[in-house]
Amino acid sequence: MASVRDDTQDSPEVRRRPAATPVPADRVFGFVARGSGLLVLVIMAIVGLFLTIQAIPALRSAGPKFLTTTEWEPSSGRFGIAAVLFGTVIIGTLAISIAVTFALGTALYISEYAPARLKRTFVSLVDLMAAVPSVVYGLWGVFFLQEHAVGLANWMSTYLAWIPLFGVPGRDPRDPLGSLTDLKSSAFMAAVVVAMMVTPIASSVMREAFSQAPAGEREGAYALGATRWGMIRTVVLPYGRGAIIGGTMLGLGRALGETITVAMIISPSFEINWHVLQKGSISVSSLIALRYGEAGAFSLSALFAAGLSLFLLTMAVNFLASSIVARSRSGAGAEA
Repeated sequence: MASVRDDTQDSPEVRRRPAATPVPADRVFGFVARGSGLLVLVIMAIVGLFLTIQAIPALRSAGPKFLTTTEWEPSSGRFGIAAVLFGTVIIGTLAISIAVTFALGTALYISEYAPARLKRTFVSLVDLMAAVPSVVYGLWGVFFLQEHAVGLANWMSTYLAWIPLFGVPGRDPRDPLGSLTDLKSSAFMAAVVVAMMVTPIASSVMREAFSQAPAGEREGAYALGATRWGMIRTVVLPYGRGAIIGGTMLGLGRALGETITVAMIISPSFEINWHVLQKGSISVSSLIALRYGEAGAFSLSALFAAGLSLFLLTMAVNFLASSIVARSRSGAGAEA
């Protein structure tokens, strides 16, 4: 019996694509999307240009010493951002280090452990926390946290003083007559309050990514005998890697620019202080808030120069975050 030739095996594979004829609605959406993106870039460029123009007189007067001087006395010509920029980075880094732990735990609990009937309630509560004004957090920090967290600061200065960051020079933590007042206005106290502010934002970003982890991969992990934590470790966390980084960087951006909360808690000090439990520090945003009302023309230019440095710092952090997230997007290594 003659064999029947299968012509389909010899024919080349032909890929067909749907007709890409944009409808008017698609054109309008594309135009609005491109216009919105360009508008954001234009606004950012205008803000940067405005700050640069306003800061030129102070930058010309200070010169390169603007980056290395710790004093802030524009009226006498001695001013720089070395101390305020250092304080900004210290407070922001401490805050995001504390916040990322709580944000990750909250996001995982809501997406993986919380009862179904309570998930929506928890999501609403976290979102409401993100909407609370910063001055409310500042009042909470001044009238509640400082009194109740000073014991933790004292314990850290007693038993963790061997770490230079937590040491307090000139203070004997075991002295029963020693005052705890100096521990209340430290960079650590400000960082704890700022951490509570940025936790809801970072948690919301992480939760959204965790909840979209593929159900097939979840079930496959369980079918292979994984525990719930094993499934989270091998499926949910790798899928949400980009969201973890993005949420962390987004929280860091807000922590670096937080103003009123830091100004209410911190004790202004224009010196580079590595001891985060010791009284005295300053940030760029709190400096502007505290000195803006009494600033003359030249002092105002100096404040604009400080604001320009904060603008460039946050831009650098955001661009770094974008490049990291682009290389580790959520679900990049997962199969659909």
